[in-house]
Amino acid sequence: MDTTLFRTRIGLAALAAALALSVPLVAGFFNALHPAFDSFAHFRVHLAVMMALAALPLLAGRFWKVGVMTLAFALAATATVSSSMRLAGLGFVHAGPAAKDGEHPVYRLLQINLRYDNPEPNKVLSLIGRLRPDVVTFDEVSDMWKEKLALLSSAYPHQIFCPYPNSVFGVAILSARPFAEGAEAECYERGSLAIAPLDFGGRAVDVAAIHLGWPWPFEQPRQIPALSGPLSMLGQTALLAGDFNATPWSRTVQRVSAMGKLTLVPSVGPTWQWYRLPDFLRFAGLPIDQVLYKGDVTNLSIRTLQEVGSDHLPVLVEFSLKTAPPLGEGAETATAAAEAARLL
Repeated sequence: MDTTLFRTRIGLAALAAALALSVPLVAGFFNALHPAFDSFAHFRVHLAVMMALAALPLLAGRFWKVGVMTLAFALAATATVSSSMRLAGLGFVHAGPAAKDGEHPVYRLLQINLRYDNPEPNKVLSLIGRLRPDVVTFDEVSDMWKEKLALLSSAYPHQIFCPYPNSVFGVAILSARPFAEGAEAECYERGSLAIAPLDFGGRAVDVAAIHLGWPWPFEQPRQIPALSGPLSMLGQTALLAGDFNATPWSRTVQRVSAMGKLTLVPSVGPTWQWYRLPDFLRFAGLPIDQVLYKGDVTNLSIRTLQEVGSDHLPVLVEFSLKTAPPLGEGAETATAAAEAARLL
């Protein structure tokens, strides 16, 4: 085959691929119009990377001008997620980590999608035992997990379990901190949301665990309006954590944030990938485990931890309260509590 003809065919194939990829990529930017477009938006980075790859053969041939425009569009699309997700070379604006002042207690919240049929539940229990977070929010709390988590009842006596109708996708909150005086934890929207008013050194903080369903054409778009009421009732100071099945730049996360008047903590990157893929491909997963906050919560740090047998990575958040009393005045960090327990 003639070399020029071969290059032309390669160029045309790359051009067709770039055009095909541009349709869902562009549609994702109109995700406020219909939930179907939001489903495309979740894969914005993946589509942009594939477009950039399609641009490479174009740059080497007669369609090089189109290749330049394709590559520029792919880079621009990737840059749009930088405000809600940490990417190499790109900054973010939401809730950057604050410096620890050494005067106020630091609390820990651990968020884990357990995976309802996790084959290694002891990994989860071991992680919690090592970290001793103040509070843990769980997703996919199946019947199997209720029995396993009962082993933590002595360390985390303040609990709420919210079963989902399928007995698989429920949420739960386990806390070493007591419930705020006169307050009770509640379940909402068929067990997809739990809210527990907790006492952090004399300060009441609403901690919520959420698990949204899959995006359109599944139940997520129908689920969110039903959560508007309970999310709007969150206290002045609150933390919301869970598996959103939605990326931080999606319309879904924006709606939840607006309903609760919450601020998104920037995602630390992909937290989910198909469990049959090796862990070194985690970078190709989706950042769908989110943490949001409002009021006197000061975000100190957020990071993912090692895998615990789930298709989601655990997410650890350290935070303090702006007007919390200094250490030694009725407040205690999780680290201090763990140290005291070892000395007993």
